[in-house]
Amino acid sequence: MIGRLQRNKVKYVVPTCTLIHSVDSLPLAEEIARRAADAGAAATCLLEVNVAGEDQKGGAGPDDAVRLAGQVAALDGVRLAGLMTMAPLVDDPEAARPVFAGLRELRERINREAALPRPLEDLSMGMTQDYEVAVEEGATIVRIGSALFA
Repeated sequence: MIGRLQRNKVKYVVPTCTLIHSVDSLPLAEEIARRAADAGAAATCLLEVNVAGEDQKGGAGPDDAVRLAGQVAALDGVRLAGLMTMAPLVDDPEAARPVFAGLRELRERINREAALPRPLEDLSMGMTQDYEVAVEEGATIVRIGSALFA
């Protein structure tokens, strides 16, 4: 599930999705954990981080992400697998590189500082116009929809 997820929609998402890309707050993660635990499962999630600092983009701020990652990973019913970000839409893919590098560096910091039950592995970053740069910076998941459906 990619995109903004509201807590009142979690009951529809948890039973049908294998990966939730857009966890951006503790209350949302708590609702996911509750719904997953009720189903006797764990929901695999990514913490969405607004590395670019754009007001129109969702996600936790990088300064809050270390604390939030520890809180989310500690919830029964949630398996925190990694981080996700949305880079600015730019003509030159190289302009997105600092955002992708920033997310990779943040994952490394979280893995060092947050005392997680397991290290974060996934980095969901990059879309059709900049996925190659994202992969060079460590992306394990890219979103190339417009290349497929153009």
